[in-house]
Amino acid sequence: MTVRAVELPQLWMPHPPRVNPYLPILREESETWAREMGMLDGDDSPSAPRPIWARSQFHAMTVDQLTAWTLPDASLADLRLNHRFNVWALAWDDYFASAFKQTGDLPAALDFTARLHAFLRPEPGARTPEPVNAVERGIADLQQYLFPPRLAHWRHEFNRALARYVDAGVEELANSLGGRIPHLIDYAPFRRESFAAHTALYSVELATGARIPEKIRHSRTVRALLDAFMDFMGLANDIASYEREVHEEHDVNNLVVVLGTSLGIPLQDAVPAALNLVNTRLRDFEHLRQSELPQLVRRSGLGHEERAELERWLQGACGFLSGLHAWYTGAPRYVAVDASVPEQRQRPGGEGGADRPSSAPPSAVARGADALPCRPTASAGGG
Repeated sequence: MTVRAVELPQLWMPHPPRVNPYLPILREESETWAREMGMLDGDDSPSAPRPIWARSQFHAMTVDQLTAWTLPDASLADLRLNHRFNVWALAWDDYFASAFKQTGDLPAALDFTARLHAFLRPEPGARTPEPVNAVERGIADLQQYLFPPRLAHWRHEFNRALARYVDAGVEELANSLGGRIPHLIDYAPFRRESFAAHTALYSVELATGARIPEKIRHSRTVRALLDAFMDFMGLANDIASYEREVHEEHDVNNLVVVLGTSLGIPLQDAVPAALNLVNTRLRDFEHLRQSELPQLVRRSGLGHEERAELERWLQGACGFLSGLHAWYTGAPRYVAVDASVPEQRQRPGGEGGADRPSSAPPSAVARGADALPCRPTASAGGG
């Protein structure tokens, strides 16, 4: 049983997707940075390094839609910056899969990852090596722009999250090579790292200009809310990627395999169990947001401005999850154009799907009649 036998709209999402109005501009310039970094083909000279993607592959991933769906309220400048980060993260993912996961070359993966660490220096102006490939060029360039003064506090945490992200790729490779399936208890926190979910908190702050108020940022309720927020991202990705990762790449780092092994059930039963777990984590997020967070706000005595800032952050977080859901259930990277065509995500060297997917949220993102726009609760905002 594969994920296509399960209707993906069962991935519950109570918040309608919204699209950033700057998507057409983002689409027009979507190739520019990736080509400058050497991620896209274009240089036909024999000595040119092999790019990560062909142009058709790049557009089939619809990274511009991913960015515009997850950050519907971002300014054009912030949207561009986050788009470059999304492009880089997917470039790392596809490069790592092609160069190391497909070859099983763990020593080379360790060397590649060790070099990347040298670019993730939290000190402003820290000396870094000369980039030698598209992934290194991309992260070296991003380090110059990711931390403007209003986000300077993110320099350490963001780079630490990226270090955990690239390290998790090596751990995933070691798991697959050794046939070591992660245990369910350990998998959720590991998946937050391997999905770079911790960087999503930066993206929400970038787009909204809002932070979770200091008075409640380290509370149990907020930590639980953020864990549920991050869990939906990576675990829902496991559902969307299940067929490719498990049946085509024989990867053991997937929620379906982890659940099946940890619970001792066959994969055909683990698929709906995984869907159920992902939906449960989103319901946990909603419960915490609507029920427990308002109580915490009242107990903590947040002022009007702090409550307004929290509202903006929550709005951004809900939009981020809604946008990811739209991408998982509609982007050619995860969903084939029709049932007879293999999935459109291709590895470097192959040709991918259509150059210009629709900019509208996909019809696959079906919502029930009780779906409501993502609004922070009145009591959290000022009740």
